[in-house]
Amino acid sequence: MLIFFSHNPLFFITVIGVLGLLVGSFLNVVILRLPVMMENEWYALGHARFRKTSSDEKEDAPFNLITPNSHCPKCSHEIKAMENIPILSYLFLKGRCSDCGTNIPLRYPAIEAITALLSIAVAWHLGPTWETIAALLLTWALVTLSIIDFDHQLLPDSITLPFLWLGLGLSLAGIFTDAESAIVGGILGYLSLWSVYILFKLTTGKEGIGHGDFKLLAMLGVWMGWQSLLPIILLSSLVGIVVGITLIIIHGRDKNMPIPFGPFLASAGWITLLWGDYIN
Repeated sequence: MLIFFSHNPLFFITVIGVLGLLVGSFLNVVILRLPVMMENEWYALGHARFRKTSSDEKEDAPFNLITPNSHCPKCSHEIKAMENIPILSYLFLKGRCSDCGTNIPLRYPAIEAITALLSIAVAWHLGPTWETIAALLLTWALVTLSIIDFDHQLLPDSITLPFLWLGLGLSLAGIFTDAESAIVGGILGYLSLWSVYILFKLTTGKEGIGHGDFKLLAMLGVWMGWQSLLPIILLSSLVGIVVGITLIIIHGRDKNMPIPFGPFLASAGWITLLWGDYIN
């Protein structure tokens, strides 16, 4: 299959673009539901000893990435297949629910388009290779992590940890880095931000960095080796400072209000994955 794509680069790019749109549509579901699933799990664990144990207890309706079907949050109209075509359905429906006319957030087609464009960039840069398949998976994970962190200040372990282990597995095959660099990258990636967290907390009494950021940088260190950590940290910090100052000046954002660092780490990691050789 890869050989076929290597002889048909335009077809390969087209396939990846369409795949990116479809994946972007699924990522919208993950971004919306995964934080709710996490909250439900925390609530259930915290209240487990107070829950009824009688046989006639009514169980909560299942809520996961598959169930219930996608629906309008206002009128509960179930989204049909023809209403769920990436970008095209949004344009055809003019950004409104077909039943009640409620506005559909622009972020849904935007995430689909961004996912497709990033996927095309990966395919264009790496070509029809095993590295492309791995990089696409990482790209989709970073998109998901970035938006969830932006919305909820959360970087779910259910995404970062499996991708950390996947990166270690890929390093055994020499994809993106070797196993030794991956292991050192994971250790240094975690400890570097953990050290900043401890020092900041000791000096200010506040928590300046979330624990999820440690795991995200460890994951990126595993995928790209310890050599990538300094460029990722410097690039993400620079972008974070610029964005933070811009939000304060233009939008009057409270300087004490936390700004999630995950999207900056993810963006810097993605750039380093594709163009790290030019940055180092």
